[in-house]
Amino acid sequence: MSKKRGSLLSYRPDIKVVDATLRDGGLVNDFRFTEDFVRDLYAANVAAGIDYMEFGYKASKDIFDPKDFGPWKFCEEADLRNIVGDNDTDMKIAVMADVGRCNYKRDIIPREESVIDLVRIATYINTIPAALDMVRHCKNMGYETTINIMAISNAKESEITEALQLIGESEVDGIYLVDSYGSLYMEQIDDLSDQYLEAAENTGKFTGIHAHNNQQLAFANTITALTRGVSYLDATVNGMGRGAGNCASEQLLGFLKNPKYDIIPLLKFLEKHIVPLKESGVVWGYNIPYLLTGQMNRHPRSAIAATKEKRTDFLNFYLELGDKD
Repeated sequence: MSKKRGSLLSYRPDIKVVDATLRDGGLVNDFRFTEDFVRDLYAANVAAGIDYMEFGYKASKDIFDPKDFGPWKFCEEADLRNIVGDNDTDMKIAVMADVGRCNYKRDIIPREESVIDLVRIATYINTIPAALDMVRHCKNMGYETTINIMAISNAKESEITEALQLIGESEVDGIYLVDSYGSLYMEQIDDLSDQYLEAAENTGKFTGIHAHNNQQLAFANTITALTRGVSYLDATVNGMGRGAGNCASEQLLGFLKNPKYDIIPLLKFLEKHIVPLKESGVVWGYNIPYLLTGQMNRHPRSAIAATKEKRTDFLNFYLELGDKD
């Protein structure tokens, strides 16, 4: 078991905060953010000391119709440069590529031609071999890479062990623990973090965590992983993300002790953009249906539907989830 690293009064210089507001938050509004929203978020993240900003997905237009989504579903180079120019800042640019949903050989261009620094490859445990092919391509193109294993709460212990061994032997830079359903508790995060760290550190890789807030544990689980030694921490402004959302950036930066991080730019952004966005009817965050899918370790799609329908028959919803067993 890994030793607890750091204390409430210290900070670790290896910690990196990754803003995923556009990418995970884009799942709430089909990536239809105004240009002012994106520009101001970029500026706020730079001013706040955020280490990476994930702009969205590298999704294939052969699968997803561009008419149905905003530009950050696809993160084309021209759209990125329209916001960041040559990104002459200390903050790095990231995108996510889903296994089976990205034409990576066509759409991920050489790093020297792009402002993107990091490609995060999202995979389920049964598609690890395909994810490793994507890693090889992206590394050959010159990018930093991570593998983000989704829905890890549904995986068997033997599957996790084998997956981490395969990833550990690969050339990927980092391995992400992803609580896709918001179902994990801190004790489980302890154990999984130790398992991921052992696989990563034996092969010179870093580890990250991406938490969902179904049980209002996204922040707690994130800092629990941090104390075990996990170093890349995902967060979104006001927790904006699919369903119950994520660990809130302003909450995380208020906790971290590194003086490079500054919560004030995020608070200004919240006032200017997040408050009116919520007032316009865009919905995310904890509620009872998300709590129940988290407790029952279920994909939140049924809770998303219940939220859109404004259901308040919570007992019936709970019984319906049980009937699906």
